[in-house]
Amino acid sequence: MIFTKYRNAFRWVMIVVSFIIISLILWNTYVFFQNFKAEERTKMQNWSIAQQELNKTSDLNIDIGDLPIEILQSNKTTPMIKVSKDGSYDFNNIDEEKAKDSTYIKKLILKFQNENKPIEIRYQNEVLATIYYGNSDLLNKLMYYPLALLLIIVLFGSVVYFFYRSNKTATENKLWSGMAKETAHQIGTPLSSLIGWTEILKSEPVNPDYIVEIEKDVDRLQTITERFSKIGSIPTLEPIDIIKETIDAYSYLKTRSSKLIEFELITPSGEIFVNLNRQLYGWTIENLVKNAIDAMKGRGKITITISELEDDIKVLVSDTGKGISKKNFNTIFEPGYTTKKRGWGLGLSLTKRIIEEFHNGKIKVLQSEIGKGTTFQIALKRAIS
Repeated sequence: MIFTKYRNAFRWVMIVVSFIIISLILWNTYVFFQNFKAEERTKMQNWSIAQQELNKTSDLNIDIGDLPIEILQSNKTTPMIKVSKDGSYDFNNIDEEKAKDSTYIKKLILKFQNENKPIEIRYQNEVLATIYYGNSDLLNKLMYYPLALLLIIVLFGSVVYFFYRSNKTATENKLWSGMAKETAHQIGTPLSSLIGWTEILKSEPVNPDYIVEIEKDVDRLQTITERFSKIGSIPTLEPIDIIKETIDAYSYLKTRSSKLIEFELITPSGEIFVNLNRQLYGWTIENLVKNAIDAMKGRGKITITISELEDDIKVLVSDTGKGISKKNFNTIFEPGYTTKKRGWGLGLSLTKRIIEEFHNGKIKVLQSEIGKGTTFQIALKRAIS
């Protein structure tokens, strides 16, 4: 227990430290990007000053050496366009073929204006030309680097969140499985006593029909106990006649439901074998029937129809209840979803898990209409003989 506590604490420390490291890298990259951009502007300002000096010396016939020319020739990375006051333009580090298109140059000037503030070349308080310059390739690559780091942080956070969520879910599943198995164990003791009392009653002058019904309820308790004991375990599937299993689950509920509910069962003649777990499949049918009874508020008609195709077996459970809106066709299978004042909203969620995870089948709301009823469909594969 203590080891688990320290292990969880260590995980969270590592997560926090990782976030801090990534955040520092992101901040450092942002600062570096800003500094690099400032250096690019300084380079362009030096370039403009060198251009200005050349203009000045050309007018005064003064020899100032090769430095301004070297400065002008040294910039091999920054794309720029120099627009003179007469409207003519010159360019540097731009594709010559594309630069022949005046429309392309105008678009490029607008783009450069958005990236950097233009630099004016002045002489004797007169603007001789304006330099528009964009970011170098290296600067453009660095610009997206912080976004990549930010994406890494988001992905890292998502991994942490899903890890925490799955870990929490796994812990809750273990808790519920343990509680279910303990419940099955606790039920077993009084159940054994009930079986004994039933045998004693058989020797007494009691109406045999009462004994039969008591035995049915005892068998029912045994089935429930087996179901709870199987929670958290991988169920065993075996070829079973799905018609017989459906009739057994259906008949028990029929005899213990309101007389205001009409039951109808439509099945093919003969047997249809499907790989089933008897207890879990019966639980599925009972959940759907009980759900239908609740939807009809104890009055209406429930129809169970079994049909077969070449390989697929379909089980339809229909009711004449209040119906389900189309937007909730998938939501009703989520754990905790319920429209009843009492209940945990686990019935349909459990049913979906039994059919899809344990029996490799499919369950869905086939059709539903508000005020008229709902039909659930279970699709299973025929057992290979």
